[in-house]
Amino acid sequence: MDMTPRQIVEYLDDYIIGQNDAKKTIALALRNRYRRMRVEPKLQEEIMPKNILMIGSTGVGKTEIARRMAKMMGLPFVKVEASKYTEVGFVGRDVESMVRDLVYEGINLVTKEYEDKIKDKIDEEVTKKIVEKLVPPLPESASDSAKESFIKAYNLMEKKLLDGELDDKKIEIEVPKKAHVEIIDSSLPFDMSSMQESLNKMLGNLNKDKIKKEVSIKDAKVLLRGIASEGLLDTEAIKVEAIKRCENGGIIFIDEIDKIATSKKNNGQDPSKEGVQRDLLPIVEGSSVQTKFGQIKTDHILFIAAGAFHVSKPSDLIPELQGRFPLRVELESLDEEALYKILTNTKNSLLRQYKALLQVEDVELEFDDSAVRAFAKYSVLANEKTEDIGARRLHTVIEKVIEDISFDADMSKGSKVVVTEELVSSKLEKIVDNVDTTRYIL
Repeated sequence: MDMTPRQIVEYLDDYIIGQNDAKKTIALALRNRYRRMRVEPKLQEEIMPKNILMIGSTGVGKTEIARRMAKMMGLPFVKVEASKYTEVGFVGRDVESMVRDLVYEGINLVTKEYEDKIKDKIDEEVTKKIVEKLVPPLPESASDSAKESFIKAYNLMEKKLLDGELDDKKIEIEVPKKAHVEIIDSSLPFDMSSMQESLNKMLGNLNKDKIKKEVSIKDAKVLLRGIASEGLLDTEAIKVEAIKRCENGGIIFIDEIDKIATSKKNNGQDPSKEGVQRDLLPIVEGSSVQTKFGQIKTDHILFIAAGAFHVSKPSDLIPELQGRFPLRVELESLDEEALYKILTNTKNSLLRQYKALLQVEDVELEFDDSAVRAFAKYSVLANEKTEDIGARRLHTVIEKVIEDISFDADMSKGSKVVVTEELVSSKLEKIVDNVDTTRYIL
């Protein structure tokens, strides 16, 4: 988490073209979380996160910024759709479930970190159990020569196991018999989920038998690793650390927030939209939410909301909710140059993905620079003539051009295929020129 705003922006530049204002705002919000944890405890409680509202049409990079940011920082992060939630009293997910989702993410994140710390211990335990199955231990009354030969056989088997020479060999292992299947459903009300957990524990305690399974050593390593980690991990410490991480570093990304805004024209048509906003308000303002892992305070969770706001405006949100998103960032629409850079300058770009896919068929795919510029040009034209779906249009346009090449890949094994500007034009020109065909095909 110790990255400067400049380093955060540089990292995001590898994946997202343009949108410098949004990157800068996000970078500062993340850095301020790091700074807050370094000030004196009394002041820490007073420093509230500045929640962000990102405004921009679809396909300009709102979700991608949030996704990359979470991967980079290793923080508990959850992305939710505002349109999935309903007002209390209606059938559907209640807004508190987004906080419960965040806690599950935090638990998974911290568990993985703890497993990495004791990875060597887990591996030792797994190796020991498998080798003991292959070379059964000697009785205590065994002679010295028998013990010596046993040690040699044990060491030899251990070496073969670690080198992967025994992966296909079958062995019989004991695994705990599952008396129940745990269903993790964060949309359940807390009372129901705690009742479910109690029932699961009761069923688990009724049957602690172990069952024998014959599996390959490769599969046995996976099964035994899970059992070993359960025994070695401190679940209480994981819960405490996960709750702490979520409270101080958690990020909830609320997408499609414009779908719950009620414009003045449609006032009264859908009362549940305003209800969702009112339910969302205490969580964003700061409240305590009960989860199966303990109570979590939402005061210092960072909320990032995003929406296209084509039909409604940010001012159509209720005033109290507007006030809880003080930082507003408008993302620009993507022009031809931006789309060209998305195809050429980003890591794991679409063109690189298509090249890798056809390489599997032993076909070398190349794109002329003029062809890449043509992809960008036709994408912009299609966006102008129909709905502007931003960079997502590139997927449709490129797929249309290389559809036949991909289909006939098995016929072109060992050859090189070059996508030229002429090929792109022949496939797309007539479609883009006709508004009706553009609307239905691209």
